[in-house]
Amino acid sequence: MKKIIFIINPKSGTQNKESIISQIDEIIDSDRFSWETVTTEYAGHATEIAAEAVVNNVDIVVAIGGDGTINEVARSLVHTNTALAIIPSGSGNGFSRHLQIPMETKKALDIINTGTIELVDYGKINGTSFFCTCGVGFDAFVSLKFAEAGKRGMLTYLEKTLQESLNYQPETYELETEDGTVKYKAFLIACGNASQYGNNAYIAPQATITDGLLDVTILEPFTVLDVPSLAFQLFNKTIDHNSRIKTFRCKNLHIHRNSQGVVHFDGDPMMTGNDIYVEVIKEGLYVVTPQVKRNTPSNVLHRASDYINILRTLNDAIVGDITQRNKDLIKKFTKKE
Repeated sequence: MKKIIFIINPKSGTQNKESIISQIDEIIDSDRFSWETVTTEYAGHATEIAAEAVVNNVDIVVAIGGDGTINEVARSLVHTNTALAIIPSGSGNGFSRHLQIPMETKKALDIINTGTIELVDYGKINGTSFFCTCGVGFDAFVSLKFAEAGKRGMLTYLEKTLQESLNYQPETYELETEDGTVKYKAFLIACGNASQYGNNAYIAPQATITDGLLDVTILEPFTVLDVPSLAFQLFNKTIDHNSRIKTFRCKNLHIHRNSQGVVHFDGDPMMTGNDIYVEVIKEGLYVVTPQVKRNTPSNVLHRASDYINILRTLNDAIVGDITQRNKDLIKKFTKKE
């Protein structure tokens, strides 16, 4: 009988975690598995629980949360025989979506019963492990603002994106790989082990987690007129076709910038110096994945639906922001009178 530990992050995303616990008892095959559930109490707690599970020869550690929770758990499982499984319940769930793990809890739990174990790559940025994406520039800056907001969810993330995009200035970066050195003025530089940020926003649409390579996406400075096509292609898995985008693959990347600042790993911000070192580590993590990968026309419909929902949310955020500004102006002028 195999042993499982479910690690629950109660603060990830917006989903209630209590219902997940009851579904575990209902769905997991008790003839094949024994299990226990542990709830995290502070940042980094999941890493400690997962490390202890490895020492105790636990077969599978299940991360119940988003990409941040997955990162905390997985960093203790790399180069061990303990496999990672995921019940997605975060804001973006980029790694889960790349692995084609269903967002519905019951279906995700069933993969533990029926799935297969796959050996995948992971990455490091300045020595810190990441499993989905990392990067520098605007997306890292927004991840910092999102972390400071104190609220989770896609609406909060989009609001921060809108607020900061108006004033953010692209930087010039020097990029060195095994193939040479180039300079780019860029809005952001994303390094993908997996293909997306989350919510089916594909920043590195050709990335796979078994090829031993990083997929690097550089977004050059753009105008307001470029935003609709960039947004559509981001969710249509074709952003690498845009003229503002440059892409390449490498095993190691050294990014030099003029000043220190923030980077992100799996959506979490981290302050670093002028030099950023990114590398891929091949076949470092066992992951429970669906036995049969889904690749049906419905995925296209889901991506279109996600894109439309994001546009609606963006519109609501913009309208809400304008409405609030108008209210503030009215109050201001009313006080003067």
